[in-house]
Amino acid sequence: MIFYKYHGTGNDFIILNAMDGGEPFLDPPEMVELCRRNTGVGADGVIFACPPLSGGDARMRIFNADGSEAEMCGNGIRCLAKFLYQRGGISRETMFVETGAGTKELRLSVEGGRVREVDVDMGLPEFGGPDLPDSVEAGTPMEITLDLPGGEKVHALCLSMGNPHCVLFVPRVEGAPVREWGPRIENHPCFPRRTNVEFVEVLDQGRMRVRVWERGVGETQACGTGACAAFVACVHSGRGATSMEVSLPGGELRIYADPGGHVHLVGGAVEVFVGETSPEWKGLSDRK
Repeated sequence: MIFYKYHGTGNDFIILNAMDGGEPFLDPPEMVELCRRNTGVGADGVIFACPPLSGGDARMRIFNADGSEAEMCGNGIRCLAKFLYQRGGISRETMFVETGAGTKELRLSVEGGRVREVDVDMGLPEFGGPDLPDSVEAGTPMEITLDLPGGEKVHALCLSMGNPHCVLFVPRVEGAPVREWGPRIENHPCFPRRTNVEFVEVLDQGRMRVRVWERGVGETQACGTGACAAFVACVHSGRGATSMEVSLPGGELRIYADPGGHVHLVGGAVEVFVGETSPEWKGLSDRK
């Protein structure tokens, strides 16, 4: 099986080409084995490039390292766009990619036939909905208090960027209890499908630092939808401007809001290597 390893700001993915077959051709346990860093290829998730269903250029199916499917991934979709342009024969600098969170428009900056940067229209943030706590009123950005197992209380702003997010503001991200609170918030009963968790340190109106505990993965080097959720929380709480630089452990991203209120995520993507699984590796079943 041929696979492609990409990363966007340190958030790494295995891309598999399903444009001919139409659907993912691995089972969740096989994806888990593929993502293992010591005995597999190693990644935060697996992306399948699939043919479109609704008139787009392609469709993205993305699975977390634990085998669960995610609706959307801002870093992953930039990697997929670069793959489609450089490997998939879609030589358009504006693409429309279908996701579980709707069709996204991507604008590619290309130099010498190579994709250098991708601007993703992430759409409008949503406040309220079935994946967020009942205490979050639909259409109203507001901070809520969560009671964690163990007795701690945390104040957070919850929203959806096509997938659920819980944003916490902290004095410094270095000392934030990401690995302690992250899994407890991710699996909090008020989030029916679990949630991503962002720990945000605001430096000034145009800059912030973020660490992310990703649903189904753990702490990652970056999270595109998480960075967008942090940006939205900053803007709506008066902590940030409508264009901000976001520093994550894996690198830098730029996020801005257009006149219509759509959130745009801007960053690069890197092809790390192309590989082929070996018959000696037992991570895939014999039928593969």
